[in-house]
Amino acid sequence: MGCATLDLVGAASLKLNTNTHFLRSPKPFLSFVGPIRSRNLNGPSSTLLTCHAHKSRPSVSLRVQCTAAAPEEERVVVLVIGGGGREHALCYALKRSPSCDSIFCAPGNPGISNSGDATCISDLDISDSSAVISFCRKWVVGLVVVGPEAPLVAGLVNDLLKAGIHAFGPSSEAAALEGSKNFMKSLCDKYGIPTAEYQTFTDPSAAKQYIQKQGVPIVVKADGLAAGKGVIVAMTLDEAFEAVDSMLVKGSFGSAGCRVIVEEYLEGEEASFFALVDGENAIPLESAQDHKRVGDGDTGPNTGGMGAYSPAPILTKELQDIVMKSIIYPTVKGMSAEGCKFVGVLYAGLMIEKKSGLPKLIEYNVRFGDPECQVLMVRLESDLAQVLLAACRGQLSEVSLNWSAGSAMVVVMASKGYPGPYEKGSVIRNLDEAENVAPSVKVFHAGTALDPDGNFIAAGGRVLGVTAKGRDLKEACDRAYQGVEEINWPGGFYRRDIGWRALPLPQKQFVTRG
Repeated sequence: MGCATLDLVGAASLKLNTNTHFLRSPKPFLSFVGPIRSRNLNGPSSTLLTCHAHKSRPSVSLRVQCTAAAPEEERVVVLVIGGGGREHALCYALKRSPSCDSIFCAPGNPGISNSGDATCISDLDISDSSAVISFCRKWVVGLVVVGPEAPLVAGLVNDLLKAGIHAFGPSSEAAALEGSKNFMKSLCDKYGIPTAEYQTFTDPSAAKQYIQKQGVPIVVKADGLAAGKGVIVAMTLDEAFEAVDSMLVKGSFGSAGCRVIVEEYLEGEEASFFALVDGENAIPLESAQDHKRVGDGDTGPNTGGMGAYSPAPILTKELQDIVMKSIIYPTVKGMSAEGCKFVGVLYAGLMIEKKSGLPKLIEYNVRFGDPECQVLMVRLESDLAQVLLAACRGQLSEVSLNWSAGSAMVVVMASKGYPGPYEKGSVIRNLDEAENVAPSVKVFHAGTALDPDGNFIAAGGRVLGVTAKGRDLKEACDRAYQGVEEINWPGGFYRRDIGWRALPLPQKQFVTRG
């Protein structure tokens, strides 16, 4: 690959990649006709190129000077699918990838655009595979990273691969690991993967009889995708019966709840384990631990996640080896044997059992977790674009990952009322001040929009992820909460004890400034 420098009279030089057909930007002022190629990339060469300028400017002829580049260097344009905090974190990491030419995010969000971490394409319909494929061809996208679960289950990756476009994420068949808890449990049974005992039901009376026999506490789960809210940990029989009725009788989760899984309650400490998979090989990411419950001390209903930290002390090197050997590798091999090879991120929600100290699989997600992705991406030092391309090509056995020392923490700021009904439209101020309050603070946007005056406003349940790195977990925690304290958002709330399991000392009680 070579680098072409265009010397324009009276204009700054532009650099092009010789492996791309066109140089474009969302608002191009130059469009280059034909591919740029040089037969001799071992030394300087030049060629004359005719360029058609923007409509308001005349065409020009330019002499292109080509110089050699390192042969192992590969440049790529990336499209990230999604618009939440996870996708913001992925864009942030890709922007730091040396081989990443440019990053698009669809639909993205105003925080991603405002930070310059990616160019957001808000009008691209990510549920329309043909529209996504057309966009990729138009902008010479070499890698698509699919963030949310819904487009994965819908088969976006299948369609991209058929079109010859590298896509990081599982096929719709493989995405059933998350799309159907019954599928995941059946795989565990068949391939000896340790998980909680369970039974699946479509009849509410049969489910209640099973619950009565097993006793409480017990866990009731909607089989399908329920935006992280389809899991009820019932401490009483009444709570368990109400969960069954909500899913099977009232249809609170729609088609996702037309079948329920009732499983044993596991006592211990939860942890999140991530592995990159290329269909045959798997490599672990750094450990992380999130906080699902809405309230301090892990109280209240489950949410999509109120905060996270990395690394997680509970996941020792010995435990990580056990997880890879007993859970991840059997899953990868089992999926291959079932005829639906898994490519993407396996996110294993684990319970480290109190009585045995060993991990059991609670559930799989088939994408980067949110908010765990935020702490992982700020710590990743490898070239993310190249790592994900290696996974797409079945070359993970050749990859090793580099991580920053120390720790990272993210504190989620959510709209008051979440995970129940919440109001939208409240104004959020001082976001720039939050990022400048301490070193290594980054505010990831998960659910923001802009009002007519250009102010950031809340547009979702989980709205911001205030993330910070530190030499250790305490410093990361202090910096993250300093950032949170700086934000002026009366309509929001957050947990004040993120990291409490790994930080035995009582944490400060911060109050959001009104």
